[in-house]
Amino acid sequence: MDFTGKTVLVTGGARGIGAGIARAFHSAGANIIVSDVLDREGSELVEELAGNALFLQQDVRDEQRWQQVVEQCADWGGGLDVLINNAGIEAAMPLVDFDADVARRLLDINVVGVLLGMKWAFRSMRPGGIVGKGGAIVNLSSISSQAAAGGMAAYAGSKAAVERATKVAAVEAGKGGYNIRVNCLYPGIIQTDMVDQLIDECVDLGWFGGSDECRSWLTAKTPLGRFGSPEDVAKVTMFLCSDYASFVTGAGVPVDGGFLYG
Repeated sequence: MDFTGKTVLVTGGARGIGAGIARAFHSAGANIIVSDVLDREGSELVEELAGNALFLQQDVRDEQRWQQVVEQCADWGGGLDVLINNAGIEAAMPLVDFDADVARRLLDINVVGVLLGMKWAFRSMRPGGIVGKGGAIVNLSSISSQAAAGGMAAYAGSKAAVERATKVAAVEAGKGGYNIRVNCLYPGIIQTDMVDQLIDECVDLGWFGGSDECRSWLTAKTPLGRFGSPEDVAKVTMFLCSDYASFVTGAGVPVDGGFLYG
């Protein structure tokens, strides 16, 4: 797939799945804008990409910053063709230990951040916007939005909201004549720092005797018999943003090695 001349914004792009997506689009010729709150990691990734890449510090909860980032996409990259709403956090806690402050922060980043991203991407991409050429948006949901797991009420709720918002956005963009397609992914157990954190939390909660036991259980639950990689997610993301998926919008695609059915 060739994205030469396309400008792609990846939120939460400094590491993990976001960094994998940024690398993949960059290798396909795109102008990459990585945004994140992690300044050092984001700057190092852009230095690694060595050309046609820009790092912008961004807290996705800040609407004014969203407007500024979208404008910088147009100024630096000549447009905004693809938005990957990847920024998000995870927190595992049983309901008997529910922490409202933790949940509010999680929902603000995982849900409000995605909604603000779609708002400002729509305003930029639709006819009459500062770019006005249409485009594609992919939101990162999770298999947690599709299956119940202990301790994940807040996180799963946030990712279910992302899934539903994706479908609403696809309808609005289609009916509004925006020429914007909106889809989402349900990543499974992907080898990232976030999954390492989740494993540690599950061990701390006493659900497993150690991290190796947890990893073995997760691997056995996955029919393909392994953890996924950020590159696995990146390939499907690129497909959804390409002309090969020109008649696909409002879809949710599992990238989980069959975990949901294992």
